Amino acid sequence: QVHLVESGGGLVQPGGSLRLSCDASGFAFSYVRMSWYRQAPGKEREVVATISDGGDTTNYRSSVKGRFTISRDNAKGTVYLQMNSLKPEDTALYYCYVFLRNQSSWGQGTQVTVSS
Repeated sequence: QVHLVESGGGLVQPGGSLRLSCDASGFAFSYVRMSWYRQAPGKEREVVATISDGGDTTNYRSSVKGRFTISRDNAKGTVYLQMNSLKPEDTALYYCYVFLRNQSSWGQGTQVTVSS
């Protein structure tokens, strides 16, 4: 059974940084692509960043390029999202995501609030 647990969210001032973690279990983590999504109140869920199984290929939505970095530790079964230069518009519930065996799996999410 796929299990994703996010952590690391919190309240941060504009310009600050946070590092999100997603601990994965129940599947062969090192063989699958992983993603971070976010959903702000009243808005649709959107992809933030994606990383290939080996970690050599990453993709970002344009609004976070140069500020966010996705990475993974296949030995630990963990994917990270380093978020720098945070803006109020980054405020959202952040989710870890994997598509496996024709099925989407999500974590419970971790709240990120950027406010002064």
